[in-house]
Amino acid sequence: MQQPNGSPRNAAIVFIFITIAIDMIALGIIAPVLPRLIANFLHGDLSRAAEITGIFTTVWAAMQFFCSPLLGMLSDRVGRRPVILISCAVTAVDFAIMAVAPNLWWLFAGRVLSGMATANLTTAYAYIADVTAHEKRAQAYGLLSAAFGLGFIIGPAIGGLAGNHDPRLPFWIAAGLSVANTLYGFFVLPESLKGEHRTRAVDWRRANPVGSLKLLRRHHELYGLATTTFIALVAHEALPVLWVLYLIAQFGWDTRAIGLTLALVGVCSAVTAATLVGPVVKALGERRTMVLGLVTFCLGNVLLGVNSAPVFIAGVIVLCVSIYNSPMQSLMSKRVGPSEQGELQGALGSLRGIAMMIGPGIFAWSFAQVSGPWRSLDVLGAPFWLAAAMLVVAIALAWRVTTREDDVVLPLPEPAPVTMVEG
Repeated sequence: MQQPNGSPRNAAIVFIFITIAIDMIALGIIAPVLPRLIANFLHGDLSRAAEITGIFTTVWAAMQFFCSPLLGMLSDRVGRRPVILISCAVTAVDFAIMAVAPNLWWLFAGRVLSGMATANLTTAYAYIADVTAHEKRAQAYGLLSAAFGLGFIIGPAIGGLAGNHDPRLPFWIAAGLSVANTLYGFFVLPESLKGEHRTRAVDWRRANPVGSLKLLRRHHELYGLATTTFIALVAHEALPVLWVLYLIAQFGWDTRAIGLTLALVGVCSAVTAATLVGPVVKALGERRTMVLGLVTFCLGNVLLGVNSAPVFIAGVIVLCVSIYNSPMQSLMSKRVGPSEQGELQGALGSLRGIAMMIGPGIFAWSFAQVSGPWRSLDVLGAPFWLAAAMLVVAIALAWRVTTREDDVVLPLPEPAPVTMVEG
């Protein structure tokens, strides 16, 4: 039932925030213990465990690549609500499977399901586009970025503590959170996509990774922004791949110090996304905010590669204020119609999957060179500088494919309040 003052829409945005936060908390919970559980199945062979962990990561990214366009387009047909709720339920099943896994094959099945279900992030972004006016969309996407940061602060802490008692306990906690999320959404989440904006049928030719990318080529600005996004996504992969190994090799930091740097990233990112996106976009406009964010992201990577601990910490802080993603998402969402928001987010999900499949290899190989055959050159931070070079290209492209009009946000009527759908 519709409530006054647009409260269903407010509740819906809160739910989407909570959904992403719980997804990220759940992923963060298992992060510290999954490699350990894999190692247990391999009788403590850490080298082999590292290889299997890499395979699991690649498979997870591949599922994102294949499933994101399908879920996005499916949400354009049947609505956002059922896709999100089913994905949350599948996530709960996935974590339960991994909690009772008797061997690596069960864990592998769990990672496949996780990659498929977590592709619902594309539907969550489409949901935000449905229920927010154009001039408020960047700020709303900023809140989603804050949910990512919050999840990666809380999740690893819970997983680390619970995993000390039992390496399978974090999986049960993650499953419980996903069940709670599903039930909460069942009773609270309203549908956001009106019937007249839904597609008549799923176009299976475009509901695949290759077909979905055709949407991005329909308009040269959308194609250019998507290419910019892809370059930034590949550059971002330097962080998870290099972070731990680089800090050990460059500064000799222990696990506690490395954990504190990760906590710093999570806290700063969450605060920045929640508080800065709206005011900065209002002051500068979406185009300039996006470009400025890419510039700070580039500068942060340059600083990370300098052989100085204080400079590294400064680089971490600079990285955390690089608020380019939210205005970039907003600019792209404005270039497609209401019935294509899910398809757009599915295509972008495919780009994320590709980036997650190729980025780790690029930066792992480059770090292997500077820490091995080229160690005498004393340039362990060079892979971060490689990421910065990629971002220089992204900055130039972002500026070229957008115009000054993208900094002028015309007031538009608020979307109609969404109504609760029974069941």
